[in-house]
Amino acid sequence: MTKLSLNEQYERQLKGLVRSAPFVLRITEWKDQPAPVLVIKERISREDGNASKSEGLVERGHIKGDVLRRLLPLLKKSCSHIMDSAGVPTQVDRFLSTEGLKLRVTLPLDEEAGAKLALIFRLRERLPEPDRVELITRRVLLFSREEALYWLSRITDFGPDANRWAISGLRVLLGGQPSDLGVQRMLETLRTK
Repeated sequence: MTKLSLNEQYERQLKGLVRSAPFVLRITEWKDQPAPVLVIKERISREDGNASKSEGLVERGHIKGDVLRRLLPLLKKSCSHIMDSAGVPTQVDRFLSTEGLKLRVTLPLDEEAGAKLALIFRLRERLPEPDRVELITRRVLLFSREEALYWLSRITDFGPDANRWAISGLRVLLGGQPSDLGVQRMLETLRTK
């Protein structure tokens, strides 16, 4: 059986899943930024004043540049188990490759992969230490689906101040303090798993 090209796979299998996916990952480019940029969005239902519901995508974070290159193998691994509603692997991880990142597509993610990527993308913002970012990423990827969804809600759903405090606390909980020698020791342990 011949393997589909990325464009064929996207058109045949993934494009139709984007409309109902709980999270989506956009491979895009931004003006004055190095391409590609990965943007994670969560599908949110809102109730209007008329008791009717509407859905929309809310950006939860983005990643680009050197951080993206460093974390790409981990991000790819986190997307390798995504399946459609019939239990067929979507192979979204194929797009997290040199060839795939040249495309400009929106990929469907399940709750687990979406929540984990949203956490990683949000927690790495304004964090200059690449080792801490990698440590946070590796530890988030160990979360269960429920843990990832819980922690994502803690950093997004409780108002600007509480969200900011939760982000700060979770960064320390998962990635230690700046210049902490334990970061390197823990990273070495996790890299061998």
